[in-house]
Amino acid sequence: MPTNKNALIRYKHLDRLLSDRYHYYDIHDLTDGVNERLRFDGFLEVGQRCIEKDINALEDAPFNAPIARFVKNGKNCIAYDKHSFSIFKQEMRREERLLLHEVLNTIGQFNGLDHFAWLDRLKADAEVRSHRQIISFSNNPYLKNSNLLGTLFDYISNKVVIRLSYHTFSDETIRSIDFHPYLLKQYNDRWYLLGAADSDKKILHFALDRINAVDPFPEKHYEKCPEDLADRFEDIVGVTLYEDRPVEHILCWVSDASKGYVDTKPIHGSYTPLKGEKDLQLRAEYPQLQGGLFFTLDCINNFELIRELTSFGADLIVLQSDGDVKNEIEKHISAMNEKYGSLRT
Repeated sequence: MPTNKNALIRYKHLDRLLSDRYHYYDIHDLTDGVNERLRFDGFLEVGQRCIEKDINALEDAPFNAPIARFVKNGKNCIAYDKHSFSIFKQEMRREERLLLHEVLNTIGQFNGLDHFAWLDRLKADAEVRSHRQIISFSNNPYLKNSNLLGTLFDYISNKVVIRLSYHTFSDETIRSIDFHPYLLKQYNDRWYLLGAADSDKKILHFALDRINAVDPFPEKHYEKCPEDLADRFEDIVGVTLYEDRPVEHILCWVSDASKGYVDTKPIHGSYTPLKGEKDLQLRAEYPQLQGGLFFTLDCINNFELIRELTSFGADLIVLQSDGDVKNEIEKHISAMNEKYGSLRT
């Protein structure tokens, strides 16, 4: 297809890049960015001279785009001087406004957070009226560093490399790492940031309450996530994945008092209740366990799994595992008995 017929398509992609307030682009970056989208859409690539002419065209009527040229860290950058500007701005349709109304009222847990002030502006622009809450999500208002959610959301959305300053639960020493952020995940009322280390691209996670500072590096190249992060949680409870540990087959028993809870809110997606002949075999093997329910899990051992299994106390017993889970729980219980015993007078 001749290049001049693709002008509007190029303008659309240039418009997105020029309004990006999180990155600094020079003419080479703009050319590469537009060509990436053209290839994706099935169009021919263009040269740098074509992009230069397109930028000049955007500055003229009818677009009259306010384009600025400046130097940042030795780089000759090009961008809109007002990041809110777009040549494609248009009014929101009524059905879009109604849908946005419901969405904004559903995610009210982010109200008041730094970098989510745009939600309040969006509500005002969309004339979203407050009404009685219908859906309530779990939200810990006292969680340390919850204000970072908005900041990190922005950096992930806009593919910005960051430098994290953090400390661990066991050591207050502050460390730093250059990091490509990919995902914010909540588990057990605590938020975690997942991403790749800039040095070796290893996937890591950090609890937000362990983060001391976050600094953006928009001039650094952002590496896209090389995997589907949802797959990382397939075989674990929580967020901690030990890639060198195998999936363990775990046999458990839960009492009548807690089996309803476990059956309706499984500890893990691999939860399988055992019935019929298998149930009869296990009851013959474990006559001490009256009633209740036998079930299996297939998980990688981590701290969160051990904590979940021991949280039921005597109502849940791990009978077998083809790895370390059963031994770790026995050590955990033994240590508790020892500590309680030392407190007896």
